Amino acid sequence: MPSLNKVMLLGYLGDAPTFRHTNSGIKTANVSLATSRRVKSTDGQTLDYTDWHRLVFFDRMAELVRDYCRKGSCIYVEGRLQTRKWTDANGVERWSTEVIVQSMQFLDKKQDDGSGRQQSHQQPHQQPAPERRPAAVPSTDEEVPF
Repeated sequence: MPSLNKVMLLGYLGDAPTFRHTNSGIKTANVSLATSRRVKSTDGQTLDYTDWHRLVFFDRMAELVRDYCRKGSCIYVEGRLQTRKWTDANGVERWSTEVIVQSMQFLDKKQDDGSGRQQSHQQPHQQPAPERRPAAVPSTDEEVPF
């Protein structure tokens, strides 16, 4: 039975990324992302709601987030949800749902790098996709099956 686990978020970082290495040497960066929505109440008032999302980046994307993101940075991410369970120092079982980021795009405006030049961090970055072979393309109209 097919299934899908995909998350797409565009928001602002709530703090500076936390960068570290796992025990097995994998680079990771964690950060919280705020997304907002505006709703009009029945009495006509505009209400703003903010949702917070935990993001986890691995390897090269973790380095990019460490080097180019700061509190307030605007980013777009795509990934999958993952829920983890662990026991804290007091023996209490805890749960956490995180977005494992698979691709991202920096959306901050161009910034001056101090030399008068402007830098843009709008290049998308994705984890390498598995190699796929292209489908065979018919070479003549007679080979088209319709």
